Amino acid sequence: MHLHLQTDGLQPLHETNPLLVSYNIEFAEVTGGTFWKAYSPEEIAGTKDFYVEPTGEGITAMYKDLMQYYDPIDLSNEKLRYLAKELGEAWIRVSGTWATKTYYDFDGRAGGQVPDGYLNLLTKEQWIGVLDFVKAVGGHLMVSLANCPGLHSAEEPWNPEQAEQLFALSQRYGVPIEAVEFTNEPNMMEETGFPKGYTAAHYRRDHDLFFAWLGEHYPDCLRVGPSTTGGDNIVFGKPDTTGTGGVEQLVGEVANCEDLLEGIKEGLDVFSYHYYNGVSERLAPVLPSGHWSAEEALSEEYLAVSGNFCQTYLPLRDRFVPGAEMWVTESGDAGGGGNTWASTYLDVPRTLNELGTFASLTKGVIFHNTLAASDYGFLERVVFTPRPNYFAVLLWNRLMGQQVFASGEPIREGAHVFVHSRQDGKGGYAYLVINNSETSATRVTLPTSADLYLLAPTEGKRRSAVMTLNGQSLQLTSAGLALYQTSQLLDRLLGTWTCLLPALPLFCWMQTRLIM
Repeated sequence: MHLHLQTDGLQPLHETNPLLVSYNIEFAEVTGGTFWKAYSPEEIAGTKDFYVEPTGEGITAMYKDLMQYYDPIDLSNEKLRYLAKELGEAWIRVSGTWATKTYYDFDGRAGGQVPDGYLNLLTKEQWIGVLDFVKAVGGHLMVSLANCPGLHSAEEPWNPEQAEQLFALSQRYGVPIEAVEFTNEPNMMEETGFPKGYTAAHYRRDHDLFFAWLGEHYPDCLRVGPSTTGGDNIVFGKPDTTGTGGVEQLVGEVANCEDLLEGIKEGLDVFSYHYYNGVSERLAPVLPSGHWSAEEALSEEYLAVSGNFCQTYLPLRDRFVPGAEMWVTESGDAGGGGNTWASTYLDVPRTLNELGTFASLTKGVIFHNTLAASDYGFLERVVFTPRPNYFAVLLWNRLMGQQVFASGEPIREGAHVFVHSRQDGKGGYAYLVINNSETSATRVTLPTSADLYLLAPTEGKRRSAVMTLNGQSLQLTSAGLALYQTSQLLDRLLGTWTCLLPALPLFCWMQTRLIM
């Protein structure tokens, strides 16, 4: 394929949110708790298949083989804070399924014992650790709240006893909660931790109670919702014979956005939803149509999923929160902790294609799940080694400006082309060009000179844990932590190259500024 990229007469679309690249920290990380069991090195490399025996009792009975306990994350870790700060200013969402069932024990009255109806405890010290982290990296704090049997029954209205503790401590400490979703994934009802018998009508009642309370006491906090996953004719993975392939097969019937938002009295500031391309190998035995294989990870059908999600939710945003930004408050390659290849180069095309596609369609924020938990984390758990996706979004933030342009190139195999202004504010453009063809090279002709930033896997291995930039490995040096303590990660790696794109897999990043 031969592309002739133009720099004259590009049509401006809109400006993106400068905090487009944001991320999640799971509540289970903060308190300690169960999360997805790590894959083995052989499973990550693709030399051994991951398999868990399905049972007639469904996904719940399989959790013993899919989950493990993790100690709380060390948010004071110098390396973690440095790497998070290098990503730039971002929203930091502390949430997840665990958040719906967490008791805030800031006065210690629980004595370390989880009260009935909750699943776990959050201590004052743990929450101050979150606030210190957000302050240290220059972030903006977003949360979702508890809404479980310990707080109230389905027939009893929600009450602010627990919410006030979280908001008040954050405000007093100087790191206010700047955005909030009432609850995480409310359309899954009881499956997400709500009281027994909880319905969409109960949710609408409690939505109004919470946001009315918020408006009275914390009026500057952004109201975000509904934080849905599944429903709304969204397909997780590939359509099955019924045409859905949705999360309903895992958890039963789920509510739609209309069920949650039709008739509410307290409006929202931001419309939110969750996006995953499908489900991981962990969940594939009970939802085979929801899983994409590694051989499909560069296909047009696979890469189109993020755009399909966005285009499904845009009219719902326009209906329920007209004129608002749209935030993807959880995003990743696969629900269930990520695929076996989520921590490798093979997920980089999906990640960058998602950013380019979403930024072309609308203005908003994407919260990657997660910063440093499970296989889809930007950083490896505990040791915080940067994965290929970390460097990919780091480079995006360094090069891609907020003004988005129409590239004039249709999306097709070998040519996913996205154009932005230069992040440094100078004249010219930043192009991202993704060649997802496994058989053909993409040649690019430019009308002007350019700086090239070419991303590729080490030794051409699709599942490589290390990515190269212009032929040099992107990783912290073996000499301990010297590189991250004394130098910008990319300073030695940015160079001017001519532009001839080899066969897959590749990106080249160019500055005139052009990115490919």
